[in-house]
Amino acid sequence: MTLTEDPKDTRDAYVPSERRLERERFKRARARRATAIAAVSTLVTGVALYLVVVSAPGWPRTKETFFDGQYAREALPKVLEGLWLNVRLLLVCGAAVLVLGMLIAIARTLRGPVFFPLRVLAAAYTDFFRGLPLIINLMIVVLGVPALRLQGVTVDPVLLGGTALTLTYSAYVAEVFRAGIESVHPSQRAAARSLGLTNRQALRYVVLPQAVRRQVPPLLNDLVSLQKDTGLVSIGGAVDAVRAADIIVGRSLNYTPYIVAGLVFVALTIPMTRFTDWVTARLDRRRTQGGTA
Repeated sequence: MTLTEDPKDTRDAYVPSERRLERERFKRARARRATAIAAVSTLVTGVALYLVVVSAPGWPRTKETFFDGQYAREALPKVLEGLWLNVRLLLVCGAAVLVLGMLIAIARTLRGPVFFPLRVLAAAYTDFFRGLPLIINLMIVVLGVPALRLQGVTVDPVLLGGTALTLTYSAYVAEVFRAGIESVHPSQRAAARSLGLTNRQALRYVVLPQAVRRQVPPLLNDLVSLQKDTGLVSIGGAVDAVRAADIIVGRSLNYTPYIVAGLVFVALTIPMTRFTDWVTARLDRRRTQGGTA
């Protein structure tokens, strides 16, 4: 014992009781038992599903058409090369969607009669593009705009497809932001005004931070959907992951490349989905514990 150590602290050091130790041993044993049961159950289910699939009457033909290893090996490098275009579209369009969606949401929540035309235009924008199917929007922009032959207007299907994606998803994201803004209690804005902040400062420093933090899970869900829909730009001829698979399918009449492209998108989407679930659970725990949402 050192000179600075209190003898009372050493004497009163916590020692778990035998009952507590026994309870912890029981919990560990129960956790091991549950893990073993889950592993065996998963194995049995997997084997049963495998036997059902491979014993189905059409399985040999299905395997040859959709799960051919030769075409899968041929398609994978080209699909991954095309996936880089989808990733770039996701990054650029995602940033543009967040900015445009925020501006539209702010326009819809502006107060005062002078902003009435702006509110009407913002509402009309969200209503129109939320109601318009994305595939039709892409056809109009990607296929229709080049037909106009306007001077100075690009005909690049990647740029036009990204524009169509941004137009559609900014309408959805604007409604997410608007819901977040309106969920902030009016007393927050009133308190900010009483401290001397202007309406613009109250919106920027008080309302928007709370609104964005509350709407992170639905925003991430929209980002996941945008990631999948970037594959639709292939309708204009852009060689992304989907188009790369389509080229091989058109030459071979074997649909394995579509399966490869689909699995690549799934592999890219699952981490984002799990991250969204983690963020949602974390925010729920903070609300349950009385933290700021």
